[in-house]
Amino acid sequence: MGNQGEIELIKSPIQGFIADLHHRYQHLQDGVVANYIPELAKVNPKLFSIAIATVNGDVYAVGDVDHLFTIQSISKVFVYGQALADRGRDYMLTRVGVEPTGDAFNSIILDEQSKRPHNPMVNAGAIATTSLIKGNDPTERLNRLLDMYRRYIGHDVFVDISVFTSERSTGHRNRAMAHLMLNFGMIDAQIEPVLDLYFQQCAVMVNCRDLAVMAATLANKGVNPLTQETAVDSGCIKDILSVMYTCGMYNFAGEWAYKVGIPAKSGVSGGIIAVVPGQMGIAVFSPPLDSRGNSVRGVKVCEELSQEFGLHLFDCSSRFWDKLGMIAAPTFRNGN
Repeated sequence: MGNQGEIELIKSPIQGFIADLHHRYQHLQDGVVANYIPELAKVNPKLFSIAIATVNGDVYAVGDVDHLFTIQSISKVFVYGQALADRGRDYMLTRVGVEPTGDAFNSIILDEQSKRPHNPMVNAGAIATTSLIKGNDPTERLNRLLDMYRRYIGHDVFVDISVFTSERSTGHRNRAMAHLMLNFGMIDAQIEPVLDLYFQQCAVMVNCRDLAVMAATLANKGVNPLTQETAVDSGCIKDILSVMYTCGMYNFAGEWAYKVGIPAKSGVSGGIIAVVPGQMGIAVFSPPLDSRGNSVRGVKVCEELSQEFGLHLFDCSSRFWDKLGMIAAPTFRNGN
């Protein structure tokens, strides 16, 4: 059991199963490492880790779980939660929609009628969301986001300056999105400070275990299961998980919902998080991506975990806690 933020890896059938998954997929060669951000192209494609954190504070992990990488688009989930807490649901809906889109994550497309970005999980929506983070100046806004990450993870984090600089110098497409939204009044602030904060939030360094704990915090009604600190108001969780479920995997979201069936978010550095409400958070890190920008090994692992433990939200068997030798989860999937 986790104690005061410390992580203890425990032996169980879950540990054995993810170790088997890791062994089975570590030699999978499909996919290519993201190269549109120069710093990401330098990563070792053989890196691979899996971690699960339960709402009880138990953590299971295998592989390169201590390797640090930038969180990239997975940040959109947590920054959206912060913006919801800062601005409220009704105001957020005036600036960012919640509709899934079949377009790529970096499409320069807004809703034709409302002129809003379609949802906060694509780049345009994430940039608009970042512009809504409260703070008197860029330093205060960045510090608020770093403190937000700390609450979710249980320890301080930092921005990788080389990746931030790389994204900043090559992010012309994101600039185009920001200017388009400024034109339609979806962004009020100055463009460059907003983009700097967006690039910084994506360049925060995490490891696979950190991501599992962050996902478990969402599964645990916004309370970090290791530290018991509230990371986000529980009233925001329903909205966060809803957009993760419908939009988190971009133009793979429908197939993901069909096959895996739990809220998730991917990032181009190779991370995937998935949330089983009331039960656990899952994280996989493997840099090679498919054509949609999702980790190839990560998708395979999550599909197998969902099948093995009955994690699909519409699968009533829910075998995860049975595998731990328990009659039922301490907190059921519906939160009661």
